Amino acid sequence: MTDIAGKVALITGASSGIGEAAAIKLAAAGMKVGIAARRVGRLEALNARIAESGGEALVIEMDVADAASVNSGVAKLAEAYGAVDVLFNNAGVMPMSQIDELRIDDWNRTIDINFRGVLNATAAVLPHMIKQRSGHILNTSSIAGRRVNIAPGLTVYSATKFAVNAFTEGLRTEIGPKHNIRVTCIQPGLVATELGEKTGDPQQAEQVRAFSQMIKFLDGADIADAVLYAIQAPEHVNVSELLVVPVQQPV
Repeated sequence: MTDIAGKVALITGASSGIGEAAAIKLAAAGMKVGIAARRVGRLEALNARIAESGGEALVIEMDVADAASVNSGVAKLAEAYGAVDVLFNNAGVMPMSQIDELRIDDWNRTIDINFRGVLNATAAVLPHMIKQRSGHILNTSSIAGRRVNIAPGLTVYSATKFAVNAFTEGLRTEIGPKHNIRVTCIQPGLVATELGEKTGDPQQAEQVRAFSQMIKFLDGADIADAVLYAIQAPEHVNVSELLVVPVQQPV
């Protein structure tokens, strides 16, 4: 098992859901955690919670769709702690709509955050990890990155997650052997987060709520456990893919 105490992690999308749970979990394991998102008020509350439990975190206001914002945030983290050992690319949105509704603004926003955000953050941390000759990049994909339209209205969301899968695997094969950097694709099934409530379509949101009454969704902490498992694997082990779904969810 890799000792991660004192290591430095950057978590995007840390203001709620999986990112918030991962920040709490990694800080409890002794990591110094850069918590990044646009909602600074949420991050400040999370920072206080981590500090109360004896952990250490740094609030970073960041819009992953904006490369300048990402570069500034990574520089702030590296200046504060002297390294970036782990990147958890977790920021994401999930607007739901049928293609023929032509909600192009939603399409572009989904691409900008779910995929371009992964590229921006990866590009910002890689120079640090290459210089260290060590590091670990984890990207949040989805079961929707394996199957198109697991629910109505998720075609564009699914396309971004297929892209995350492809990029993650290509990244692993390119930078793993060359720079001693591990890469992991986290693929959650149904998780109780804000994504389902912020679909942009009240009817779709109600369908998500109704489905959550039928089966037990995962909690953000369940995915945080998977993240911790991958990070703590022995240094010669790369957990390349983790599909984590509720027992009652047909895959």
